[in-house]
Amino acid sequence: MNTGLFLQLQRETEVMATAATATAAAEATATEVSNKQVILKNYVSGFPKESDMEVRTTRIRLKLPEASSNAILVKNLYLSCDPYMRGRMNNSQQSYIQSFTPGSPLTGYGVAKVLDSTHQDFKKDDLIWGHTGWEEYSIITTTESLFKIQHSHDDIPLSYYTGILGMPGMTAYGGFYELCSPKKGETVFVSAASGAVGQLVGQFAKILGCYVVGSAGTQEKVDLLKNKLGFDDAFNYKEEPDLNAALKRYFPDGIDIYFENVGGKMLDAVLVNMRVHGRISVCGMISQYNLNETEGVHNLMNIVMKQIRMEGFLVFKYYHLYPKFLEMVLAKIRDGSITYVEDVVQGLENAPAALVGLFSGRNVGKQVVALDIDSNN
Repeated sequence: MNTGLFLQLQRETEVMATAATATAAAEATATEVSNKQVILKNYVSGFPKESDMEVRTTRIRLKLPEASSNAILVKNLYLSCDPYMRGRMNNSQQSYIQSFTPGSPLTGYGVAKVLDSTHQDFKKDDLIWGHTGWEEYSIITTTESLFKIQHSHDDIPLSYYTGILGMPGMTAYGGFYELCSPKKGETVFVSAASGAVGQLVGQFAKILGCYVVGSAGTQEKVDLLKNKLGFDDAFNYKEEPDLNAALKRYFPDGIDIYFENVGGKMLDAVLVNMRVHGRISVCGMISQYNLNETEGVHNLMNIVMKQIRMEGFLVFKYYHLYPKFLEMVLAKIRDGSITYVEDVVQGLENAPAALVGLFSGRNVGKQVVALDIDSNN
C-alpha cells in the first residue's frame, strides 16, 4: 500500500476512534445527574434528632446497567414519614423489619415514576408506590411489594398513595375491618387519631354507624377531629391528668373497640374501660419508641375478666385485599364521605426535620415529603 495513503487512513481511524470515545463520554455525562440523599449517620438512642441524619449529594446515571435484571430506576416524587421508621434507626434484631445501614440512604414508602426498567411488569413512565430510597433517584431490585398506580385515577393526588391509598390506608382498613369485626352502634376509641392511620379508622367507624372518640396532642388536632373528620368527640390527652377518668367521661358504658397507636399509660387506662368481649387492634405504640426502658402496663387482668381480644398485626398480612380496599376508598374519596389531611413539606433537605417531628406531634395529618421534580433537569 502507498505509504502516504496508509498514514492518511491511520489518521482517519484515530480521529474516528477519538470522536467515538468523545461521543460516548458526552452521552454518559448527559445522562448523569446529581442525586440528593438522606443518610443515617449512626444508630440512634432516645429521641431522634435532625443531626442523626445528613443530606448529601452523589451522582447517578439515568440508565440501568446492562447487566441488571428485574430492576427499575425511578424518580421519587413523594416520600412518606412513618413512625415505624424509628425502629429501623436502632441496631436491633427485635424489629419486624431490617434496620437502616449507617452511611446509606434511609428507605421507606414513597411514590415514584419509572425512568428505566429491565423488569417485565414495569415499563418507562409507570407510576408506582412502595418501598424506595430517601433520595431523588433510586434503583429498586426488590419489586415484589411495589404497586402500580393506574392512570385512570388522575383525579386523585399522587401524594395520597403515601397515605390513604397506600400503606397507612391498608393499615387502617385491615386493622379495623378485618381484625376488629366492627358492628353498627358500637363504641370506638382511636388514639393518635389525627395521624395518617387514626384519621381513617375514625372515619371508617363513622361510616359504619359507630360512636367514635379520638385523642390527640393539641387543641388544633382536637378541633380537626371534631369539625373536619367527623368524630363524635375528641380530647387532648396532654390536658387530662387522669386518663381513666377522661375515658369514663366519653365512654360511660365502656369501649367496644380500641384502635391502639400509643401504648403506655393510654393503654393502661383503656383496659379498665373496655366492655366485655371488647377488641383491641394493636397497630403501634409510638409513646414507647424513644424510651430506653418502656413503661409497664398494670391492668392486663382486664383482658381475662372482660374476655377482651387484643391482637397485634402487620399491614403486609392484608396486602392481598388491596384491590378490594382501593375500590371502596376511591369511591368514598370521590363522593366526599372520606376526608384526608396531609402535612406536606417541600424538598428532600427538609425530610429529616419532618421525620423527627412525628415523635413530638409536630405534624397535623399525614406527614409527606414532596421532592422537587425539576431539581436535576
